[in-house]
Amino acid sequence: MDIQFKKGVLELCVLSLLDGQDRYGYELASLLSEKVNISSGTVYPVLRRLKTDGFVDTYLEESSGGPARKYFKLTISGDELRLALRKEWLTLKNNISSIVKEGGDEK
Repeated sequence: MDIQFKKGVLELCVLSLLDGQDRYGYELASLLSEKVNISSGTVYPVLRRLKTDGFVDTYLEESSGGPARKYFKLTISGDELRLALRKEWLTLKNNISSIVKEGGDEK
């Protein structure tokens, strides 16, 4: 998949994975890499930006197997952004699907 496609939807994917469940960075990266071919380092700049912009909050929680983990939690404005991005994504997906179907496979 093209890198620009991935970058365009990565924020929506991160916000969606945080909907209803707090997660730590490595967990988010692992879940995303199961579905989208990305490196784990790709997620951290997105998380930093979301934190800076107030769309996620963070907190530390002790881990049984090592140092404390930084968890990310969706804020109210983050959930509003998630819903807006989801609406935009669904509209774009439907429009692109329509165009692709109209194009046909005559070649």
